[in-house]
Amino acid sequence: MSSAAGPDPSEAPEERRFLRSLQPQLPDMGRAELSSNATTSLAWGRQSWLEQIWNTLAVCQSTAEAAALERELLEDYRFGRQQLVELCGHASAVAVTKAFPLPALSRKQRTVLVVCGPEQNGAVGLVCARHLRVFEYEPTIFYPMRSLDLLHRDLTTQCEKMDIPFLSYLPTEVQLINEAYGLVVDAVLGPGVEPGKVGGPCTRALATLKLLSIPLVSLDIPSGWDAETGSDAEDGLRPDVLVSLAAPKRCAGRFSGRHHFVAGRFVPDDVRRKFALRLPGYTGTDCVAAL
Repeated sequence: MSSAAGPDPSEAPEERRFLRSLQPQLPDMGRAELSSNATTSLAWGRQSWLEQIWNTLAVCQSTAEAAALERELLEDYRFGRQQLVELCGHASAVAVTKAFPLPALSRKQRTVLVVCGPEQNGAVGLVCARHLRVFEYEPTIFYPMRSLDLLHRDLTTQCEKMDIPFLSYLPTEVQLINEAYGLVVDAVLGPGVEPGKVGGPCTRALATLKLLSIPLVSLDIPSGWDAETGSDAEDGLRPDVLVSLAAPKRCAGRFSGRHHFVAGRFVPDDVRRKFALRLPGYTGTDCVAAL
């Protein structure tokens, strides 16, 4: 489609429905700016349109803002670290069930490989695996650099007690993983964690995950992406599903997969207002919302 001819509304019904659903949440000036930006960027392609949406709505957080929100929850609201990890891990598992409903899956497709790193995202992945087992999926965990942190050790024990298998190594032959599992959860690196700082096993795991043909679900950000700019998005992981924890990070504007969920229902309303989080509402008792 030529940009000179202008966008054809019939060519982007999904985007326009989403745009209309957000109108009541915006002040008049925001509505006009959103409409203008969206109409212009439809001519640039879907990914540019999504980046315009993120920028206009200001729903994305910088790494500093995400850290400040977490401090607010921990220090002012007296959330515990284990509590936050549990909330995020449970919601991540729920997002998996929404993207890949159990009744629609074959026995083989119910097998889930959860790849965990040694930082907080890895802890969230361990909780996610435990809840997937409760939801009757068949998770297996690859956790090559086990943290000595007490929380990580406790979560690992819980998974072991629930008979969730742990892989001793990740096959380098990608086809073996494609044939053994229905999908993979990427809980290797979180915002601000660079692959080089974590070590060889995680770096090698990410190199393998890039080559998979089965669906990939990334928690918070795709591991290896710059949380601010999304650099490495082209050459890095390309997840089918992104589960943003608390709120999307700025790099989420470059996500072009099938499903994007935000797992932040636990964030109090006052904190949402303080950090200007304009996000779609949660339905019923859902702990995740589709974006």
